[in-house]
Amino acid sequence: MPRKIAFVASDAPVAQTARAALISRFGNVDEEDSDVIVALGGDGFMLETLHGTQKLDIPVYGMNRGTVGFLMNEYSESDLLDRLDEAEEEIINPLSMRAECSDGSFHEALLINEVSLLRAGPQAAKLKITIDGRLRLEELVCDGALVATPAGSTAYNYSAHGPILPIGSDVLALTAVAPFRPRRWRGALLPNSATVRFDVINPKKRPVSADAPTGWIENILWAEVSSRPDICHRILFDPGHGLEERLIREQFE
Repeated sequence: MPRKIAFVASDAPVAQTARAALISRFGNVDEEDSDVIVALGGDGFMLETLHGTQKLDIPVYGMNRGTVGFLMNEYSESDLLDRLDEAEEEIINPLSMRAECSDGSFHEALLINEVSLLRAGPQAAKLKITIDGRLRLEELVCDGALVATPAGSTAYNYSAHGPILPIGSDVLALTAVAPFRPRRWRGALLPNSATVRFDVINPKKRPVSADAPTGWIENILWAEVSSRPDICHRILFDPGHGLEERLIREQFE
């Protein structure tokens, strides 16, 4: 049973109040000295926590003190130690993005849910899509495009009408955001070993930005996306409420 717990919380007052109550009850240690990290907030804060602790190889157990909690467990104080002892671990792998901008700068980022490229001006973006060095789509006219992991497939990807991917499926979803041409193109399913390259067509007239944990990367010329199976994020869930069950349940609500 984990006894050394690091409690972290979002800036929301309800999350900060919960953290103070839990620390007074169970104590608190630094993240690097803990057996488990308990994150209090919503999904956005969980993603921040996973990014910030990825080098520690310490599991993260989330409790929902935010708006959205797909990656979080229900909040409860009294039975926390028992829940941590019984929790089931899920391993998720992030995506790696490399991008070049019009000013000649290069950027790299790791993203857990998805890599998304979105138009940054009044006109639709035009993207050329290459998979593993082979041109697959000469021109996609759209508001944007994204590559999603199974764990992230119920987030922005699902809102953009992309498919929900089962955990452990070794598949990535390539999804267009508001596609205009080809009008009937609904994206693609790709092996997670694939490298996806987006080239921005006419970037001065049709600027595109890429989302990253540190903020938007503006005026990109191209971006390459690939899975990173060598990097593992460890997330803990209450029994019967893991990612696989949540992904299935999401499709029937």
